[in-house]
Amino acid sequence: MEHGGGGRAADGVEPGRLQQFRAAAARAVGEPILEVRDLVKHFPLTQGVLFRKQVGAVKAVDGVSFDLRKGETLGIVGESGCGKSTVAKLLVGLERPTAGRISYHGEDITRLSGRAMRSVRRNIQMVFQDPYTSLNPRMTVGDIIGEPYEIHPEVAPKGDRRRKVQELLDVVGLNPEYINRYPHQFSGGQRQRIGIARGLALRPEIIVADEPVSALDVSVQAQVVNLLEQLQNDFDLSYLFIAHDLSVVRHISDRIAVMYLGRLAEIGTEEQIYDHPTHPYTQALLSAVPVPDPDARAHRDRILLAGDVPSPANPPSGCPFRTRCWKAQQLCAEVVPPLEVPTAFHDAKGPAHHASACHFAEERHVVPTE
Repeated sequence: MEHGGGGRAADGVEPGRLQQFRAAAARAVGEPILEVRDLVKHFPLTQGVLFRKQVGAVKAVDGVSFDLRKGETLGIVGESGCGKSTVAKLLVGLERPTAGRISYHGEDITRLSGRAMRSVRRNIQMVFQDPYTSLNPRMTVGDIIGEPYEIHPEVAPKGDRRRKVQELLDVVGLNPEYINRYPHQFSGGQRQRIGIARGLALRPEIIVADEPVSALDVSVQAQVVNLLEQLQNDFDLSYLFIAHDLSVVRHISDRIAVMYLGRLAEIGTEEQIYDHPTHPYTQALLSAVPVPDPDARAHRDRILLAGDVPSPANPPSGCPFRTRCWKAQQLCAEVVPPLEVPTAFHDAKGPAHHASACHFAEERHVVPTE
């Protein structure tokens, strides 16, 4: 039961956050609309000029599995080069997987023909990272947003397209009269709104947002994230939200998956990942997030990781994080840890009950700190 006057609920959670947690829990028990299983994408490394020979492979994505449910936002976070953008391209068909399965409403879409994939692409759209390069400078805003209708004319007859484009401009917070302007006449935040409007044109069920605010000023980022949240409610969208900024991911996501070197290190609800991380890589990432409260900052340990991120062309054996991990033991070099709930938490009902790819997730070894 919640108290009036903007107070806290009986369990100590602010009413707004309590509603968010309940909504996330309701979505978490629903049927997945997108299922990714053991997804792999290796890019071949070749040498030679006349007779090219494969000498290895860059393991950009190396066995990733997750689900996305109706109305849910799944955030994928990790350092540059961890493979999160490659996952995005695989989901929308810009890259073909080396192995694994992507199922949309139970249908495996990884091997569909071009014609069959068209209908899937209509329902899974993408918003790109850089609003400056993702919009054709020679096309007007009306042509850019209306371009999907050329591929899917059944969505909007020619005589109705201008009206639909103006409606989309209004939906994303832009003046419908801007329809004949060009991209260079807009700011970065406005251009990203145009990209979002283009993604909405076909009324998709899923939007894959690949770092949609990383190229924007901090003051504009919040506006675009708030817009995405509003559109999710208005159009019943499901988001795969990819970013490296942990604070942005926390704000918008129901569940969060942490990636490292082509694999998932940990996946759980926003509360589980941020308040009760069990994977050492997640713990190290969160220790570097700026904290506004000086008292809290003074009492928090900053975890220092040894070495650099290994090359995806030559990843370590066993656990990909073991070369930088303070918990690493011989087992870590021999066996790839599965993404599962740690044994010590199987019977627990608390926030630590979520999947982590670490052999020693439940152990608290001494960590290297500043």
